[in-house]
Amino acid sequence: MKSIQRILMAITLLLSVVGASAQIKNSVTEKVKINGNCGMCKSNIEKAGSVKKIATVVWDKDTKMATLTYDSKVTSQDEILKRVAAAGYDSARFKAVDEVYNNLHGCCQYDRETSLDTAPAVKKESEN
Repeated sequence: MKSIQRILMAITLLLSVVGASAQIKNSVTEKVKINGNCGMCKSNIEKAGSVKKIATVVWDKDTKMATLTYDSKVTSQDEILKRVAAAGYDSARFKAVDEVYNNLHGCCQYDRETSLDTAPAVKKESEN
């Protein structure tokens, strides 16, 4: 029964990625690591990075890898990762501001890598 559920979930995920990328013009797809822990992180990361008909983010909590599909004439990987960092989630290119990270739910607070100390911190849009 669990294997059937997993197969159905995988098919649903695949169809959502294919459907989303079909709606995005000039689409580019890339994979990037984004730190996080749980299903709540998945929801927050995907919501922060996705923009209707411009960018779609699908994050895998087991691998910590996100698939970014976006219109390369309208946005970029950096812009998507800045939005994700503004929501509290670090990537190799951008670090969330400590205050935003500290306000994440306890289960969403991951071990931050010291190698990110050189990455620029990104504030929420309203704070810039």
